[in-house]
Amino acid sequence: MSASTDPIADFLTRIRNAIQAAHETVEIPSSRLKSECARILAEQGYIDGFETVAPDREHPGETIRVRLKYTSDRRSAISGLKRVSRPGRRTYAGSQEIAKVLGGMGTAIVSTSRGVMTGHEARSAGVGGEVVAHVW
Repeated sequence: MSASTDPIADFLTRIRNAIQAAHETVEIPSSRLKSECARILAEQGYIDGFETVAPDREHPGETIRVRLKYTSDRRSAISGLKRVSRPGRRTYAGSQEIAKVLGGMGTAIVSTSRGVMTGHEARSAGVGGEVVAHVW
């Protein structure tokens, strides 16, 4: 087990790797921000859902079990994941500056003062924040 300095990048990488290996589920160490990111992925239809799994002998901390979503011909619903704001270079955007991902076909995950939301929700609510990731 490695101690990652960027847990969100780790979250995205685990999902990316699981898709590459065509896994049905992937387990990720839990945190509130990761749970919120998983909630947005589920709401936007990128994953089939997720659940928080209580600690056990194998995983001392809580984990998030993400159920990945595939089309009938085994193509993933997620075609790309990109970390935007990193620990070394934080990226913030005002409500009007939040970029549309793939011309509105993708989703920006934004951490705002009112909680974690999609770029579209943040623009509608008129709040800016830290652009966590882009998903398409």
